[in-house]
Amino acid sequence: MSVNEADMLLERIRNGDTKAFEQLYDRYSRLVFGIALRMLGDTASAEDVLQSLFFMLWTSPHRYRGGNFRAWLCRVARNRALDILRQRSAHVSAELTEDLVLDHATEDSLNHHLDRACVQAALAQLPAEQRVPIELGFFEGIPHEEIARRIATPLGTVKTRIRSGLHRLRKFLTPEVAP
Repeated sequence: MSVNEADMLLERIRNGDTKAFEQLYDRYSRLVFGIALRMLGDTASAEDVLQSLFFMLWTSPHRYRGGNFRAWLCRVARNRALDILRQRSAHVSAELTEDLVLDHATEDSLNHHLDRACVQAALAQLPAEQRVPIELGFFEGIPHEEIARRIATPLGTVKTRIRSGLHRLRKFLTPEVAP
């Protein structure tokens, strides 16, 4: 769904159009649920994030102010999951002694994992011909020549697919700046 299509659906939602809301939900609910599930590790909490985010979109669609809707949605889902993780952490830390409380390194590690979840959700949107070489190269550290050999594809084609895939990932992950 293009940025303009999402903007048009949100404008219809602002006017109370339930069909537009259903279209938006059908298009993005799996993405939101996937991000929340990866971050939180349990279905019930992921469903809570999904429900609260789409309830917010229905009741306060003005909170989205333009740009890349998909990136905005990923960020909001991530933030809602972070809120739940913080609540869990606060609950657990209240039960722990002071010397066992989480340190900054743990927070940095958590943020790293959360960013990775957003990247993995974006990677899932790529066609396999682009996703596979990117995963092999960036997550497994395999050189382009070895990737070409493994997937029986010419080296130039592998490099082109990686470059095209990274360009698409950038569009998924970088919010557009509103004029």
